[in-house]
Amino acid sequence: MALVVVGAVALVVVSGGSDADPRTPPALPGMPAPFLGTAVAGGGGMTAAIDAYGDVVDLRAPGPAGRELIDNPADRQAAGTVSPETGIVPRVSIDLGPAQALWRADSVSQRYLPGTNVVRTVARFGRVRAEVTAAASSGALAETLEVRGPMERAVVPTFDANVIDRSGARCRQGRRPGEVTIVCSAGSSIIGEDSNPVAIDVDEIIRASEAAGRGWIARARPLGSAAPAWARRMYARSLLTLRALTDRRTGAVAAGARDGWAYVWPRDAGAAALALSASGYPAQARSVARFLLGLNLDAAARFGGTGAPVPGRGPQGDAAGWAAVAARATGLPAPENEPSWRNRPDYQESSPGDYLANAIASSTVNEPFETARGLVRRAGDPGSGLDSAAAWAVRPFPQPTLFPAARRTLLDLTAKQTRFGITPSERWPGVDPWSAPTAWTAWSLAALGERRQALRLLADLRRAATPAGAIPERVDANTGIPRSTTPLAWSHAFAILALRRLWPGT
Repeated sequence: MALVVVGAVALVVVSGGSDADPRTPPALPGMPAPFLGTAVAGGGGMTAAIDAYGDVVDLRAPGPAGRELIDNPADRQAAGTVSPETGIVPRVSIDLGPAQALWRADSVSQRYLPGTNVVRTVARFGRVRAEVTAAASSGALAETLEVRGPMERAVVPTFDANVIDRSGARCRQGRRPGEVTIVCSAGSSIIGEDSNPVAIDVDEIIRASEAAGRGWIARARPLGSAAPAWARRMYARSLLTLRALTDRRTGAVAAGARDGWAYVWPRDAGAAALALSASGYPAQARSVARFLLGLNLDAAARFGGTGAPVPGRGPQGDAAGWAAVAARATGLPAPENEPSWRNRPDYQESSPGDYLANAIASSTVNEPFETARGLVRRAGDPGSGLDSAAAWAVRPFPQPTLFPAARRTLLDLTAKQTRFGITPSERWPGVDPWSAPTAWTAWSLAALGERRQALRLLADLRRAATPAGAIPERVDANTGIPRSTTPLAWSHAFAILALRRLWPGT
């Protein structure tokens, strides 16, 4: 057994972040930067993003599109100016040395416990092993840090916790032999329970999260018997990701557990409703569709967890189409009004225009998008380049007259794919592959009978995924290291639909 001394208990309710100009700590070789989430813990209640080093870098309640309880702005992440005291950071002191975060370890690995959204991160400092387990159940987050090492080494595990004191948010640390624990809650008014979750035993929270996740995934409609093991793993992880990012009370689907992404986009939520419906969760799918049908889609591009429009981005031309297709897939009446799609931004969220994706989502493609090579992004502008949204004309907005042009488009784009997937369109201003276009292209190519190409794209998606199976929004084209929100609900939803098309099962 290690000679272990556990740090002091502390009650911390201070805000994370700083007005100074800190620097984000350097990443370990071949790994993402600290404070970029790489895994998500939760089951539709309190939701936590965990980075590659076991730090809790985003925490929200009620639900995944709820209020932020950790201050970790996306612009600071992009600028590399995140304070090393942000969020909940496990640290280890060895032989009375300074407490070191896990990004200072010799090596770090991360995985989910099988069939759950419980995240386990293991770091090694020489012969000292530090294991961090994070879980969220109901309205509480629990994290443990256990250390082991040679008997002659004095090892002190601690948590630095910086959580915003909002709506009664509280974190409390505890100690056990060789281990420290921390439990955070957002207050009983948010949790909807009589008891204060801070008083709940940390092991109870972790066990409850494990049991809920495994029970939920056991209800899934299985893939066909010929599906390989990797496909089953991707399918289960994608379903569990949707569970974590879907508010179990309201059906609000957050695009990701991150500042700037913890909102509801109709296209992301619509795809999630299709995936949940296809995989055996009709009640959850219907809840998502109902939430979409209750939004004022002409008010904004994205919405908060209450359905309130989020200012800053105008309405999108595909929103009504995604809400309608989600309604039809779940047996709800679809809106009868003709959606407005002209002169609006598309899924690339650039300047307004008459775009292919919006026209397809409105099922009114009668504009000059088609060229000899395929379907271009902007009506009447061959120079705008081929657009992967041509896939939408196959699934989920099937327009058989466009199938030949869509096939040409998708095969041309996949011929230029990287080993981690494709970019959204031919004229995309960047080289990093994006996982959602890669996954939706795989789904539609599979529907067109192009099985080999669909499988190639799913192989790219597997390479882009983290070792724990989370699919990032985009990755570095050369290294495959996540460059943005991880995991992304939209990408996992299309992965589910592609896998079900390739191996339909029951």
